[in-house]
Amino acid sequence: MSSEGKFKPKMLGIICNWCCYGGADLCGVSRFQYPTYIRLIRVMCSGRVDLKHILLAFANGVDGMFVGGCHINDCHYNPEGNYDAMSMVSLCKKLLEHIGINPKRLRLEWVSAGEGIRFANIMNEFSREIEHLGPLGKSEGLDADELKKRIESMAKLIPYIKLAKMKKLALHNIDEDYTKLYTSDEIDSLISEAPSYWIDPDRCQACMTCARRCPVEAIISAKNQVHVIDQDKCIRCGTCLSACPPKFGAVTRIVGEPLPPPLPEGKRTIVRKGKEKAGESPSPAG
Repeated sequence: MSSEGKFKPKMLGIICNWCCYGGADLCGVSRFQYPTYIRLIRVMCSGRVDLKHILLAFANGVDGMFVGGCHINDCHYNPEGNYDAMSMVSLCKKLLEHIGINPKRLRLEWVSAGEGIRFANIMNEFSREIEHLGPLGKSEGLDADELKKRIESMAKLIPYIKLAKMKKLALHNIDEDYTKLYTSDEIDSLISEAPSYWIDPDRCQACMTCARRCPVEAIISAKNQVHVIDQDKCIRCGTCLSACPPKFGAVTRIVGEPLPPPLPEGKRTIVRKGKEKAGESPSPAG
């Protein structure tokens, strides 16, 4: 294949400031060669890399993603930051696999500040692997629209997934095999059982208890207005369900079924019984 027609992947690396970035810097100073299409972002610790960062990169057309940090038990920023990175990347690989993206497109490595040649070797090896896989979606058999749809759907579940897998994500154990920390069946069940929450307009009394308790302000609320959950903001934590007074029971947990459409904004006013007797029209919420 001619050089003009050769596939040049888009590759992104998020690397820690204290070790891996130092190794990349030494690589440059020593003039060790690796592909110029690999772009690097420096962060204080590999443990700062989030699931959403990786999904956002793939959603924007990155063909390969690299996370680099200090060697285990040698983290210079947070003593256990690289454990967090291991668990996060292991989980993310399973999430990518679930939506049909080859998990080999995501790689985690440890590089010290004195390992410039190791950094170059990893970059060259990884770039060859991504070149072989081809553009994101090609080897997976997914067109651009379907790929973006799947990634965006998964990104919306990230807060729920992080809550559900909080203990494993916080695991700091050198004897643990992090590559086997999550199973495909475990992830499939987690996604299929992801709940949604809906406020029944016939039961809501606009007490605002759920709105005050929601940790992400995902509930649209006002005095004497039926409350509505903003599904784009909701992290599926269930706080609204536990906060809703039992005498109202307005919040419903829904799994595996489509949510009822939200009540239109112009029909959310709750008219109390006393006002109905005075001749005012009844509330559409009952």
